[in-house]
Amino acid sequence: MRLSLFAWRPFAVALMIAAFGAGPSAAQAAEKRGQVTNLPLPRYVSLKTGEGNVRRGPSLSHRIDWVFKRRDMPLQITAEHGHWRRVQDRDGAGGWVHYALLSGVRTVLVENDMLQVHSRPDENAPVIAAFELGVIARLGDCDPSWCNISSGGYSGWAPKKHLWGVAPDELRD
Repeated sequence: MRLSLFAWRPFAVALMIAAFGAGPSAAQAAEKRGQVTNLPLPRYVSLKTGEGNVRRGPSLSHRIDWVFKRRDMPLQITAEHGHWRRVQDRDGAGGWVHYALLSGVRTVLVENDMLQVHSRPDENAPVIAAFELGVIARLGDCDPSWCNISSGGYSGWAPKKHLWGVAPDELRD
């Protein structure tokens, strides 16, 4: 039988706090972890293949709702169940895919047409290239406002707010 902390009597809770401390910090409690991988949820990954079946539930017996067809497309994992990951794309569409179809290689989707990519993380830095709306770019380093991205042989810095596939508060180096 499984009891939640709230099912215990108040004195038992007081004894637990006295014996083990008040529990995890607010930051630790706020960060949800996957039951299978113990990695943070939600998190971003990319589609490893050119086609990936998206199912209603976490098994081969569940119906295929649609097929993702863009290799390297960034996806957000929102849940885990065995070898299956519930994912969603930039538009919130998603379902369950087998983990073998996913890659830890990080990519982003350009959300601004003709997004200027700069030589440094600075609006006044020289523009190296302009990426069209919907371009998938490989994600590199990120500071609080900018990310280094590369696609089509071009690499540079773009404002993070114009990219989908990276959390607003995410830092990478």
